[in-house]
Amino acid sequence: LHLCDRRQRQMCIRDREMIEMKKQEMSCVDCAVQNCNKMDGTYPEFCLTTHMDESVLQDAMNCYEEEENHKVMIAAAEVESDHYCKYTRVEEIMAFAEKIGAKKIGIATCVGLIRETRKLTDILRYHGFEVYGVACKAGIVRKTEVGIPKACENTGVNMCNPILQAKILNAEHTDLNIVMGLCVGHDSLFYKYSE
Repeated sequence: LHLCDRRQRQMCIRDREMIEMKKQEMSCVDCAVQNCNKMDGTYPEFCLTTHMDESVLQDAMNCYEEEENHKVMIAAAEVESDHYCKYTRVEEIMAFAEKIGAKKIGIATCVGLIRETRKLTDILRYHGFEVYGVACKAGIVRKTEVGIPKACENTGVNMCNPILQAKILNAEHTDLNIVMGLCVGHDSLFYKYSE
């Protein structure tokens, strides 16, 4: 009886959460139809495709007319078409790099994955790519020097420096950069500053 009561409470909580979710704005993450991909059914009531701000869509589509964006979009689509679920991600990266003419590949790596990064570097170099990598702790700046609480030193005293990683790879004029296991948030900063 106690177990039954608990299940009823959990169901009530779930029901309440579903009602709250309906009150919130729903998006693609709430969709189980995926008609935008399969095009074999109907769109859900909240579908972004059917409720699209046409000016936002047009703005996005205009960006693909920029030469570099167009080149990357075509190369990515060709790699997907030719190798999706056939190649490993490393093989896909190499195929993509070849399609865009990238010769020098930068790697922004977590120090915790340096061994795996060395393996990746060996593979890339074996296939003729020049590789330049920067570890997250490069520059050795203590966390507390930039206002990170001392309590965060439980994972090490030096900060991860994804902005420095991006700036070093920018200075090295890499053609394509790979992120290898950067922490959540650090990866975002790297992408923001990487050219």
